[in-house]
Amino acid sequence: MSFRRGCRSGEGETVDSRWSAGSSVRRRGPELERAILDAALEQLSTVGWNALTMEGVAAGAQTGKASLYRRWASKADLVDEALRTGLPQIGEIGDRGSIREDLRLLCVRMRDVMHSRAGQALRSVLHECDPVHAERFHGVILSGVHEPAQVLIRELICRGMERGDVRPDATGPFVVDVIPAMLMYRAKVCGSEWVDAEIAELIDGVMVPLLRV
Repeated sequence: MSFRRGCRSGEGETVDSRWSAGSSVRRRGPELERAILDAALEQLSTVGWNALTMEGVAAGAQTGKASLYRRWASKADLVDEALRTGLPQIGEIGDRGSIREDLRLLCVRMRDVMHSRAGQALRSVLHECDPVHAERFHGVILSGVHEPAQVLIRELICRGMERGDVRPDATGPFVVDVIPAMLMYRAKVCGSEWVDAEIAELIDGVMVPLLRV
């Protein structure tokens, strides 16, 4: 006697019996959404942007494709949210006693964000996607990495002024742009992975002379 692994739904889609009796039935709301977003990141890391499909993500999340389209109108919408919610936060930078060490740690945190699973997926997407989508996904870097970093850099400079190791007039509008701009430029144009020695060179050769008393 043989048993079919699946059955046909009324709309003609194959429904795996393991899903109908398993985790996809029990998961609802945020739990299901998290599973879908995780599956999207996994697909990005294995097959990339061009080969990623809503069907593949649904299979990875063990749910139906309709569950995706109820939440995201397109692949781009799904990937955008997966990247935005998947990127780790830079976090607070505790006082390490000098502007050099504060900024060095900030750069390490920024590098770690871009080397996370979501960060690597984001870099892969930007490498593969067309210019229209690239502009959209560059916005993920800006809102998830660069803008928070700029806020922190401003805070670190003010702390350095209070501590006495940053000159009091280091308040120009472009000062907070230097680190994010250098990290992006060197990564995109030069293929830099920002090893510790390169971070130290950026801080010692550019930022400390720019900010020192």
